[in-house]
Amino acid sequence: MKQIVLLISAIALLSCSKKELKNSDTISAEAKRIDSINLERQRLNDSIAVRNQQNIWKDLSGKHDLHYSSNESSAFSGTANFEKTGRDLYKVTGSAKSGKNTLNIKGTIKRVSEKHLNFEGEITQKINGTAFKRTQKTTFFNEGKGKFWRLQNKINGSGFVDYIDIYF
Repeated sequence: MKQIVLLISAIALLSCSKKELKNSDTISAEAKRIDSINLERQRLNDSIAVRNQQNIWKDLSGKHDLHYSSNESSAFSGTANFEKTGRDLYKVTGSAKSGKNTLNIKGTIKRVSEKHLNFEGEITQKINGTAFKRTQKTTFFNEGKGKFWRLQNKINGSGFVDYIDIYF
């Protein structure tokens, strides 16, 4: 009698274990399929993110010459540093100085074409003791007169024309 009970118990245990094993195999296979789909989606999203960070135009990261010239003072130069923050988007900081004359630039530049840089930020200058600040959105444009982009908002607070150039 004990042997029969043991035999029935062993059969019941084995049959239950097999059913649970089959169930866990089915869930595991479904989970593996979902994981593989999610992995493929992640790879695709990562490749899209990488492509969205790639510049359309040539990378401008690094130091560039910054020049100032005007009819009311002598020309002087300095540097502007471009730090990439996104697709064709840069944080720009720079300065130029000659004696008491200074020019500072700080803001963001978005390259929108081979010839156009849209600038948003602040350009401050002190020329011959007169301070002037530009804070409007403006454009630097390659006018074809050299290897530089020239600020298009050229008239300063005194009514004189300023040429502010960033060289490439």
